[in-house]
Amino acid sequence: METIQMPVNQEKRIALPWVSFILCMVAYLFGGTASTLMATYLPMVVPQLIGGTATSGAIGEVGAWISAAFLFGWMAGGLSFGPIADRLGRVQTLGLATGLCGGALLATAFAPDIYVLMVLRALTGAGVGGILLVSTVYLSEVWPERSKPIALGILATAFPVGIVATGALASGFKDWQAAFGVGIAPLITAILIWVFLPESASWKQGRTGRQVVKPDLFSDENQTNLIGGTVIFGAVLIGLWGIFSWLPTWVQSLLPAGQSGQTERGITMMLLGIGGILGGIASGFLVSKLGPRRTLLLTFAGCICACGLLFLTNHSFSPIIYAELALLSLFFGISQGSLSSYVPALFPASIRGTATGFCFNVGRLFTATAVLFVGALTTALGGIGNALLIFSLAFMIAFGAIWFRND
Repeated sequence: METIQMPVNQEKRIALPWVSFILCMVAYLFGGTASTLMATYLPMVVPQLIGGTATSGAIGEVGAWISAAFLFGWMAGGLSFGPIADRLGRVQTLGLATGLCGGALLATAFAPDIYVLMVLRALTGAGVGGILLVSTVYLSEVWPERSKPIALGILATAFPVGIVATGALASGFKDWQAAFGVGIAPLITAILIWVFLPESASWKQGRTGRQVVKPDLFSDENQTNLIGGTVIFGAVLIGLWGIFSWLPTWVQSLLPAGQSGQTERGITMMLLGIGGILGGIASGFLVSKLGPRRTLLLTFAGCICACGLLFLTNHSFSPIIYAELALLSLFFGISQGSLSSYVPALFPASIRGTATGFCFNVGRLFTATAVLFVGALTTALGGIGNALLIFSLAFMIAFGAIWFRND
């Protein structure tokens, strides 16, 4: 009888994408927690580190600088980790970014003053920027083409899962320093990435033959996609972070004076995360069914309408806010999952990390600058809700940029 032999490494070839997917998901998850944990504890952190009782104006001003430091760090990390990933490899770079995020997050618990805190938030942001960029590029190269949009959409759900974890930490830990001890987990994840993940075959092929000329990032071939990807993703970031980082503070402002708001802020973050999870899952199926262009147009229109509903109709806290926040987060999640499929596919593998990092992070320069004006807009427009409504107009720019592209 003839014996059919299975290649000894076939099982490994099947299993490795799943191992890669799981560890990328875990790293991405901690990116979500690291990004939103400070926003949740901001009303507690600022008074403790500046001393005395901080007014809402002081919290807004100092909080704006803390948020901007994080976003500037995110931009720097996203821009620098892209070229590093193209040079050193996806796995080495992903482990480095995850370790940086975890180490800075853990060190934040011991920050003695606002200035050290800002430096640590910038380093945390750099790690998050590297995680989100490199994990997306890496998974897009190792996952089978047939189900890649769904895998990338599910990957994007890890960020809001991290936000849910933030809400759970906020509800369970009154001491913000204890909550930041979660930084030990991404440090462990970084070690697992270095030990277990295989390098991307696409990256290896791009590195063979040093005589091969690398495509120019700013060549005519790539320039249109580079500008388009930057404008679209940058506009989304301005709208998302100008709103997202301030939602817990906005919810707090709607509560009666003297109410701690710990429960409301925790539930807010968990609902934002749940909406983002559902949106990320939906994004892969929507992209497969409608294509990336129509999916993004639908998403940005939904963001505009949800922001108008949330910020124009609520002047005091009521439970309906929870449902409206979840709806807005649903569209946020779809946008992130869809863009994770859309942007990397615009570029060849040899510059994919650098080009995707450029598109993902140049907009953060403008985003980080824009969030500094939240406090001033709050005063000028008579409330933080009106200021956040202004930031939602950025989704109109993203909508227009997609509308005029011929993908």
